[in-house]
Amino acid sequence: MTKAKDISQAVREVCLWFPEAEEILSHGSPDFRVRGKTFATYVINHHGDGRIALWLNAPQGAQDHCVQQEPKHYFVPPYVGPRGWLGVNLDKGISWRTVARLVREAYEKVAPPALSRSLGKIIEIEPPTITLKPEDFDPMQSKRAQAVLKELRAICLSFPEAAEAMQFGYPVWRAGKKVFAQAYCYRGDRKLQLAFWVGVEQQALLIRDEQFSIPPYMGPNGWIALDVSKDANWKEIRSLAMFSYRHFALSRMLKLLDEHERSVKS
Repeated sequence: MTKAKDISQAVREVCLWFPEAEEILSHGSPDFRVRGKTFATYVINHHGDGRIALWLNAPQGAQDHCVQQEPKHYFVPPYVGPRGWLGVNLDKGISWRTVARLVREAYEKVAPPALSRSLGKIIEIEPPTITLKPEDFDPMQSKRAQAVLKELRAICLSFPEAAEAMQFGYPVWRAGKKVFAQAYCYRGDRKLQLAFWVGVEQQALLIRDEQFSIPPYMGPNGWIALDVSKDANWKEIRSLAMFSYRHFALSRMLKLLDEHERSVKS
């Protein structure tokens, strides 16, 4: 009896079938490479796009042809699309024999000729029959993440004129147009993290605690990330959110906040 599998397992079965193919985690998504060259990237819900897809290092002309002929199954992926890569939707009914053929073409494009010549027939696999769990599609849908978001939302939205939005697929909270708090969980490490602006000087103090880290991209601008995967000190989190909010809020917002704080204390 064939063992049931999900899309992620099917992708690995296809991509790792090729000689010397290996899986490397890059920017939170699995890259499939041969001798250091990437031929496929497996991406789930990239920046909230709702796709379960492969980005393939396709032969010249394949992207234009496929996207024009079958836009249901194919698309131009971000970042690598301008270089001719092909995006393949894996959950819209495309046959897995077609997926295997496209992956083979991508592999052959970058693999040394000696490895390409050693390939036999296209791999035949049983299609996946198990649906990805909601938290596998979007880590923010886990019970832990939802509980943390409920608490953080209550804190952030208590500040004057604060609003919640989505940015790159993750929830953020804004003071006017400026983001002052973020929550995210990268699929690669599964760490549920909250991020706030604290300034560079405070960064140096906070990272002495192993729960804190300097996040990529935002870190040089004075942001800090707090790992709340297991525990959360909500008094501390409120203090961080308040500090960050005050940094970005307009004068009228701060005036309203101060008035509220005084009324609470009186």
